[in-house]
Amino acid sequence: MELWIPITIAAAFLQNLRSAAQKHLKAVMGTTGATFVRFGFGLPFALFFLATLHLVAGYRIPAPNAAFLFWVGVGAFGQIGATFLLIHLFSHRNFAVGTAYSRTEPAQTALFALIFFGERVTGGTLAAIAISVFGVMLISVAHMHMSWRNLVASIFARNALIGLASGTLFGIAAVAYRAASLALGGPNFMMQAAVTLVWTISLQTLVMAGWMVWKDRAEIGRIAKAWKVALFTGFVGATASFGWFMAMTLQQAAVVKALAQVEMLFTFAASVFFFKEKINRIETAGCLLIVAGILILLVA
Repeated sequence: MELWIPITIAAAFLQNLRSAAQKHLKAVMGTTGATFVRFGFGLPFALFFLATLHLVAGYRIPAPNAAFLFWVGVGAFGQIGATFLLIHLFSHRNFAVGTAYSRTEPAQTALFALIFFGERVTGGTLAAIAISVFGVMLISVAHMHMSWRNLVASIFARNALIGLASGTLFGIAAVAYRAASLALGGPNFMMQAAVTLVWTISLQTLVMAGWMVWKDRAEIGRIAKAWKVALFTGFVGATASFGWFMAMTLQQAAVVKALAQVEMLFTFAASVFFFKEKINRIETAGCLLIVAGILILLVA
């Protein structure tokens, strides 16, 4: 098994935990605060990963260059915008369609990788992406009244457009992070990922903190009151990002993001086995399509 596969699955599991924590935080603070927590409370852990690789493992820290800094900036701001839009959807009672469209990220990532770097994926990989994305979208609309009219109308709904924009920005960020990490040129994929993570999350923390000081200082107090959940969110978020960056240094971003749809299976496993919730036939079909897409991806 190629190393990027278990790294991606682990990152998807951690991201599932981070998303659950952010949904909880959204109930006690605004969208800005819930977005900041992912970055600000993740920074200490990102620095710890970098220090461990340098001081314990003995890897040199590569010096940043112009290309690296450019792509870090693109990825950092893209991810801030994508996260803000996705968390904003949590405020809406009917955010399922929007969330579904945010999951078009793997397909959009493949498109941006082709546009920016000429990276091409195989026909099998494209089929895997299409099947898994369709499975995720089925799950997200499973509790709607299914009709062609509803499906067509949902495409142009406000939440759908927000979700699509979120997926676009996540796709751009994924491609940018791979480009940034590769621009360092060594010493290995772990250190390249760690340096990319530290620079990215530092920039995001600085920008988000500055915004709150300028526009919404009360949000800082709400974050302080929820520091325990915020710290957990930062830990799993930073660890997941470290995993994504390592995987995307080893493999094309679109392929990594396609396998990352396994996160939905973790979500459903928790729903069924821990919360004893029942899933309907459409949700079951969506899960099977995700599994089929992942299997095609792994053998393509």
